Amino acid sequence: DALHSKREDLRASVICSIDPPGCRDIDDALSCSYDEGVYKVGVHIADVTRFVESDSALDNEAKSRGTSTYLVDRRLDMLPVLLTADLCSLRANVDRLAFSAFIDVDEDGTILKTRYARTIIRSRAALTYEQAQRMIDSQDDSDVGTSVRRLCTLARVLRQKRIDNGALALASPEVKFKLDREDQPTDVSSYQLYEANKVVEEFMLLANVCVASTLAERFPALALLRRHPAPPLERFSDFLEHASRKGFTIDASSSKNLADSLDAAMDPSDPELNTLLRIAATRCMAPAAYFCCRDEQGEQRRHYGLAASLYTHFTSPIRRYADVVVHRLLAAAINDKPLPPSYASRDASTQLGRLATDLNRLATNAQRASRRSVALHTLLFFAKKPMDRCDGRVLAVRDGRLDVLLPSFGVEASIKVDGVVKEGGLAWDDVVVRVFDRVVVRVTVAKRDEDADDAVVLGLVEP
Repeated sequence: DALHSKREDLRASVICSIDPPGCRDIDDALSCSYDEGVYKVGVHIADVTRFVESDSALDNEAKSRGTSTYLVDRRLDMLPVLLTADLCSLRANVDRLAFSAFIDVDEDGTILKTRYARTIIRSRAALTYEQAQRMIDSQDDSDVGTSVRRLCTLARVLRQKRIDNGALALASPEVKFKLDREDQPTDVSSYQLYEANKVVEEFMLLANVCVASTLAERFPALALLRRHPAPPLERFSDFLEHASRKGFTIDASSSKNLADSLDAAMDPSDPELNTLLRIAATRCMAPAAYFCCRDEQGEQRRHYGLAASLYTHFTSPIRRYADVVVHRLLAAAINDKPLPPSYASRDASTQLGRLATDLNRLATNAQRASRRSVALHTLLFFAKKPMDRCDGRVLAVRDGRLDVLLPSFGVEASIKVDGVVKEGGLAWDDVVVRVFDRVVVRVTVAKRDEDADDAVVLGLVEP
């Protein structure tokens, strides 16, 4: 009771979470009311730092891991499962502690006011994306349904405003596996996205941008932010040439021009092509990275892909240590709790800069492990279910090789072809295959000896 008395009590508010099916580590929940032209948005984030004291053994272990790692058949948690799946997780119909961002937004998507507070919430529903989508598409007049549709209405405005400012809608192949009781894959398919996914994304971005601005103003030497450098134009040269051969003029001189030209690069007879263009554009860019605010200035702080002058990670402290740091800084910024001693030391900026470097390395390692897990389960799937014919799209051409994406499965592999690069494509006999072209392939698994891994092998069927 003493703990609750120091928090804003939001248990009577209509709050819900929206996540993938089976999600147990629920970081975030949303609320939204509307009054006289103003949306009053609440972004409620698990209050992990209430349970993880700075410089404790638990904190040091979380810092050493940096992030949770998501494999196909398991999750390697940054924090103990008691916290990730229970005490911190914003599950439905139980009281949970949160760190809430309250953001007032007008009907044009302009931020009018922000405020932050430690809160106690009681989520009304833990929805899947599919369940939330049904609420968006229906006339569900329940409190939760009404709130979800209100969030969707505002999310559309916020998304359009970001796009107008130059934010990019990029793409990467994502797959999901169906596993049997022995964790063996029985099916693999591309991950289905709903508008509900974009609704959640929009409010996570909104909260992260607001928190970044607050921290940069309050702690200009300490704020842990996230930047995405603008790629040099020469990184786009091959991509622009391949797009041009498909009849599209892509302008990569700015994120706004790139976004507009990608939006315009539509072929009604080939709707899949626009996604391929976005995948290829994404691969021209460097990854986003954490940094200490003191270490970069001006344009170097920008997030190119989001067209945001300042950005950070606040919304996933259960699975990212960067967010834990941001929560501690934000608590000090609103005078809720003093800075931890290590953040208040004379060399705190240097320490946070080193931490940012470590977190970038750990995040990269986690992504690599996740991709390797996908590759392993893809191999296990096709070992049991080889395919004689499968539609593919070419993503890259090199001497003697085509890199092919299988859109139905979200799987990418190479084909060895006795050809040479010519006229922007791979040529052999009287055939020239170029980037983004359709191909038909055979999918098998090659058994290697004990010194080499088995591998998914594509064989060209057509052309």
